[in-house]
Amino acid sequence: MTVEDVSIPARRIDATRHLLRSRQFRESMALSGQPSLRNSALAGLQAALTALIALPLVHLSPWPHLIGFASLGSLVALFGRFAPRGGRSRIVLQCALWQTAGVLAMSVAAWSGVSDIVQLLLLAMASGLFFFVVATGRFGLPGALIFAFAAGASMGHAVPGEEVMERVLATAAVALLAWLVCSATERFRHKADGEGGFPAEPLRPASHRIAAALRIAFGSAVAALAAHALGAPHPAWAVLGAMAVMQGTHLHISMNRALQRTLGTVAGAILVWLILQQAPSVWTVIALLAVLQFATEMIIGSNYGLGQVLVTPMALLMSYLAAPHAAGMAMVPERVLDTLLGAGIGIVLAVLCSTLDDRQYLLRRHAGPPVA
Repeated sequence: MTVEDVSIPARRIDATRHLLRSRQFRESMALSGQPSLRNSALAGLQAALTALIALPLVHLSPWPHLIGFASLGSLVALFGRFAPRGGRSRIVLQCALWQTAGVLAMSVAAWSGVSDIVQLLLLAMASGLFFFVVATGRFGLPGALIFAFAAGASMGHAVPGEEVMERVLATAAVALLAWLVCSATERFRHKADGEGGFPAEPLRPASHRIAAALRIAFGSAVAALAAHALGAPHPAWAVLGAMAVMQGTHLHISMNRALQRTLGTVAGAILVWLILQQAPSVWTVIALLAVLQFATEMIIGSNYGLGQVLVTPMALLMSYLAAPHAAGMAMVPERVLDTLLGAGIGIVLAVLCSTLDDRQYLLRRHAGPPVA
């Protein structure tokens, strides 16, 4: 194919053929350089330190059942690692508010006794909203998935109003601790200004962000309802799979995410299966979460799939920590199947909802030399 050939309007079937070529698979396995390994390592260390401080305290408190929500609060330390000087504190604080809001909204939905389908549709709409907020606020990595993960973890059977407030307070308190940890260790972060700028995603027009958010909400809803119809115990995981794929800015990125998330989840599921076979104690799980959090941030910037190998056990261990009797070995294959379903639906809808410009960009890209 020559560059001139791609001036011809690209059909969706043409885009699909290119996405299924071996070149696309090779690109998804490639390693890339990180803008700042120092900042990624620091973000992982800050989140791990927050967890090591907060989770033992919650476990030993009169409210040990809130340890899962406390772990959600620690994740806000991952945001804003490449923010300009003076900007990270604001970003982490805003992310703490959105993380808490996700827990509050879905906990209130559970408290109100609405059906599982209604909760899933609310989660899908929230996924689109979270994407728009992250893109508009330019929060950076790890993106809107963190907020959707927190919201999804808050779904379920009806809970009393007192527990709703406990969840919110636990998440907010640990998120505030994460903000304090980040502020106290800010001096160690490599700043963008005057020390070599970091690549930044340009702020797309509001109309583009809204359209992308609507596509993500629609795709998340399709994945959620499909998983629910198939009897999946955790359909929210399918939402995360679809969302991860559909938030890609280009079709080749969406396909890479689908492949990487699928393969990484399978490998990570094997790892967490081996861990759970040992029936780890709460203290062991807390230590593993800290190690996995740090290790994830060290490698996920090089390849999203490698990061998923560690993200998967981390997410499942958080579920195990929150409900050790309800979350057992059965959730390991469930995670894999829900991820496959969500990622598959996500890439299909990404192609179906693509614009002519999206498809022509893909063809132009594949007409050039392979990207390392």
